Amino acid sequence: MADHADFLVEIGTEELPPVALPTLCAAFRDGIAAGLDAARLAHGGLRAFASPRRLAVLVTALATRQPPSEIEKRGPPVKVAFDADGRPTKAADAFARGCGVSVDALDRVSTPKGEWLVYRAADPGRDAAELLPGIVDGALASLPIPRRMRWGAGEVEFVRPVHWLVLLLDGEVLPATLLGKAAGRETRGHRFHAPEPIALAAAADYPTVLAERGRVLADFDARRERVIELARESATAAGGEALLDPAVVTEVTALVEWPVAVTGRFDAEFLALPREVLISTLQSHQRYFPVQGGDGKLLPLFIAISNLESREPAKVAAGNERVVRPRLADAKFFWNKDRQQRLADRVDALKQVVFQRDLGSLYDKSARVGRLARWLAESLPTGAGDAALATQLARAAQLAKTDLLTEMVGEFPELQGRMGYYYALADGEDPAVATAIEEQYLPRHAGDRLPATPAGRLLSLAERLDTLAGIFATGRRPTGNRDPFGLRRAALGLLRIAIEGELELDLPAALRQAVSLQPLDVDDPDALVAELYEFIVDRLRAWYLEGQLPGVDAEQASAEMFAAVRARRPASPVDFRQRLLAVHEFMTLDAAASLAAANKRIANILKGAPDGADEVDPALLREPAEQALYAALQALADAHARQLAARDYRALLTGLAGLREAVDRFFDEVLVMAEDERLRRNRLALLRRLRRLFLDVADLSLVPVAEGR
Repeated sequence: MADHADFLVEIGTEELPPVALPTLCAAFRDGIAAGLDAARLAHGGLRAFASPRRLAVLVTALATRQPPSEIEKRGPPVKVAFDADGRPTKAADAFARGCGVSVDALDRVSTPKGEWLVYRAADPGRDAAELLPGIVDGALASLPIPRRMRWGAGEVEFVRPVHWLVLLLDGEVLPATLLGKAAGRETRGHRFHAPEPIALAAAADYPTVLAERGRVLADFDARRERVIELARESATAAGGEALLDPAVVTEVTALVEWPVAVTGRFDAEFLALPREVLISTLQSHQRYFPVQGGDGKLLPLFIAISNLESREPAKVAAGNERVVRPRLADAKFFWNKDRQQRLADRVDALKQVVFQRDLGSLYDKSARVGRLARWLAESLPTGAGDAALATQLARAAQLAKTDLLTEMVGEFPELQGRMGYYYALADGEDPAVATAIEEQYLPRHAGDRLPATPAGRLLSLAERLDTLAGIFATGRRPTGNRDPFGLRRAALGLLRIAIEGELELDLPAALRQAVSLQPLDVDDPDALVAELYEFIVDRLRAWYLEGQLPGVDAEQASAEMFAAVRARRPASPVDFRQRLLAVHEFMTLDAAASLAAANKRIANILKGAPDGADEVDPALLREPAEQALYAALQALADAHARQLAARDYRALLTGLAGLREAVDRFFDEVLVMAEDERLRRNRLALLRRLRRLFLDVADLSLVPVAEGR
């Protein structure tokens, strides 16, 4: 066989779960790659394939044999391997047997800790054909499948029943049985267009043969692009533009093997429904793509992606239209019925809906959120004393959860808040109240828009603070990947609203207020507030390190810089960000490394010194270097205080950078731990004063510096 060959593995199944298909596809590819690397089999690129009825990976230029290598296994120490008479002990015999040789065939190796038995041998390497079935089996076993199923009378388990298995190394079938199926070279095409088995002559032929003879576009990404292309072309031909939600596009791609676009129509009377209702009906229920005109208004059209190329496309379109019509009729019924009862008339019914067993009903939660929102308004400079805002918050909080009781939201939970907005307007509520009802849920996910109105921002903050404080008070913190109450998302949303909206939120104070409103007896409220603060700051850290914090890119982000600012526990997320940006800029200065190193040195000196004040007695400054440092600190004091009060951290740190020469000279010429106790205490006070100036922004002793700086 040649030195390199292409390798194909395909697992043919019954229809795989569409939502999980992209994850399974990527995991299978990564598992194969990891197995090849662990087996020391060099290879070219890996191409993953996934459709409703298959998972496959094609590996190009795979080495057909492992490279030779040297094996070295260390055994027991010689003093343990042999007794006083030089005879092998049981330890030596056992080690030799495990290596398949006699004790005499073992070598010895000397180390600083003594002499050891060692087994050395040359490993010529194994053929890839021997190793590949095990590699595939390992990749299949590690797939992220929450629940595996059995079928028939066998014990085999997989995400769906398996019907065929292809294992090809170039044109050779690898003899193996996996998931209860013997490997072969026959794949299957489209269930209806090409139902007969298709023999593959060579691994590299796979995507082409499936597309040309099997009517299957096996490459998920290529099929996704085809779905997008077809939907756009069909919408354009109908005089509009397809609305292509990425999640819906991905799910549709996972449902079809040979995409064919079908244009359908519905009665124009349904356009009287809110836009979001129409879109949710078409997307969530039917996986259709809505179409809008050039004016941005929806047209009575939709694009469906069929998995069948019909000889009578008009009948396919009519079938889709018949399916969607009752869905839209239901939505119209919900819309009309819901508006027969005002949101205000639903408030009392919230008492019957449990938010969380220990935290009461949705009525109770709404009351807490209302009180917390009004507290926030009074606490923030932009809201204090605003009577109109207070009235809006009170009403919005009272009505905030009432749309959860409507038929429409019961059918389309993703429309919570948005339907509250429509129903509130229909009831004649203040538009600011209606908008706040919707904005309480913003941002719903990463990258989503933020609340744009004062009432909406405060209601959204209060909603998140109440949920965080309440769930933490019950002891139900997120663990691992489990976060059923969406607390991580709530924390990040809170941070985004505060930072991107530049709201001067005193986070510990707000958390303290939220904890105080909970209907639970909290043993140690201060400890709970501290825990909540750290949890939220952890989300800020992740956001920052991912390069998503405004003003910072991923290459700039440094865990040590974040830790330096975190050590100061800024109360305001806005203040936290300002300090981070200032530290980033400071660390680009020539003096930064030297001063960071000096901060670390000062921190170490003070750590071992007794506590004391930072009041310096100028009369005890004997050395010119300490006099110069003191003078520099004095000259900086007034400007430093002004900059700190104004949060001009960039200017503050730039000013401190001017101390580099004086600090370097101090450490070169002054003995801090002098024998004279008065001099020693005075010099320590000088260092405390210097360190406090830096600590006003961040603990730079936590930022590493390059060797030799």
